[in-house]
Amino acid sequence: MAKEVQVPPTGKPFKNNATYCVGTGRLGLALQKEYVDHLKVVQQSIHFKYIRGHGLFCDDVGIYREAEVDGKPHTYYNFTYLDRIIDSYLENDIRPFIELGFMPEKLKTGEQTIFYWKGNVTPPSSYEKWAELIECTLTHLIDRYGREEVITWPIEVWNEPNIAFWAGTMEEYFKLYEYSSKAVKKVDSRIKVGGPAICGVETEKWLRSFFEHCINNNLPLDFVTRHCYTVGRPVRRGHFMYHEIYDPSYMIEELKETRKIMAEYPQIANMPLHITEFNSSYVPVCPAHDTTFHAAYIARILSEAGEYADSYSYWTFSDVFEEFDVPGSVFHGGFGLVAFNSIKKPVFHAFEFFAKAGRELLYRDENLIVTKDDRKYVIIGWNWHDTRVNKRAAEKSYVLSLPAMGQQAIMIKNQVGGEHANPLQTWSNLGKPRSLNAQQRKILQKSAEPLQTDSKLFEQDGYYKVELAIPCNHLFMLEIMPVNDLTHTYDGFDADEFFGLK
Repeated sequence: MAKEVQVPPTGKPFKNNATYCVGTGRLGLALQKEYVDHLKVVQQSIHFKYIRGHGLFCDDVGIYREAEVDGKPHTYYNFTYLDRIIDSYLENDIRPFIELGFMPEKLKTGEQTIFYWKGNVTPPSSYEKWAELIECTLTHLIDRYGREEVITWPIEVWNEPNIAFWAGTMEEYFKLYEYSSKAVKKVDSRIKVGGPAICGVETEKWLRSFFEHCINNNLPLDFVTRHCYTVGRPVRRGHFMYHEIYDPSYMIEELKETRKIMAEYPQIANMPLHITEFNSSYVPVCPAHDTTFHAAYIARILSEAGEYADSYSYWTFSDVFEEFDVPGSVFHGGFGLVAFNSIKKPVFHAFEFFAKAGRELLYRDENLIVTKDDRKYVIIGWNWHDTRVNKRAAEKSYVLSLPAMGQQAIMIKNQVGGEHANPLQTWSNLGKPRSLNAQQRKILQKSAEPLQTDSKLFEQDGYYKVELAIPCNHLFMLEIMPVNDLTHTYDGFDADEFFGLK
């Protein structure tokens, strides 16, 4: 039975931070053409404000250098690649949310690395040289891009020090944070800096210890960061990994718990909370990432996460990504919103739809939001279901009554799911080619677009009546706007009758 909803004429501000930041792999990937191609695709439709990724100080970016001059060690800095990377970001109207990491080869204290590209995760051999690296890098960025620009770029100290991304102890991370945050503020006190960028293990212990350390030592702290993933441990099957996938409300509860902990510290309570990585799976070979299920699943998170977090950065915007290895096929379970060959995945449209949502929230439940903005309704509905658990899933049906904005309106409906915006299915129909020829690429790019339909709505007793049925693992966006009907001004126009227009 359809759920009947009487939508009120006014609501509350919609705390929609879906487009504040997006993740990337290591920054060195920005030197690849396809990476930049994918960035153009997401910025044309979604318009993220910031981008955050690993590897700023890794040797493939090449900033930190040491050489012997007159028999003495000499430190110098090379910003050639960093300039290219930041230039490409700004050219695409996106700014860096800077992550300070990982350790340059010449500053490392050990051999422990992470990922296929071997980012070194050991503490620095000299915390003073580490601080100087930060100061010189930020000073260069200010010289090149202007102080008033660079002070708007948030800075996060390291990445996930509570797991394998940090070879030191908690106390050593706190020391790294102290040197790093003070170095940032030495360059300009207006630059925002934060941490601890933890993920999933001993969360409460790390948050409380970090807060207390910063408070007791009067350290700079402008915002809090953490990561959220919503799956159990992976099980490998061949080249791929699979998980138990938790209800998307799992992440919402994590955000609530984080806010609860923050609230116990008056100095921390009202700080921004940035989720600098989130996704369902935390491995880049999980097929769920490529499915229509994932679009509906992530939509549920986007509908409410802004109530508790000032940003939530989807990990990642592009499948140009090399944590495990160079990906071996077009679809491989990668994190990206965009697959190779600039093919939009279903989850791309979740962010595209929320980028269009109105600023006023009129109604929200587990499967639907109704927003309004500038004499226009934007309705987003989703129905996620893990068919591995139960093959059958009920359709979610609604009958909405929306206060009319005029006698006549147009309703534009975009649909993701089934045969629509499902390039993974089309790729399977093509025989799962590992690389694409020109014809296959065009077919898949077209198959990735939502189905768009439109219809007329007429005011009835002051309301528009809208019926919406959402099948399993589908995502919809409805845009409703009033129409000034000028049909009567076209004398002799008979196409309506001749061609059967309604």
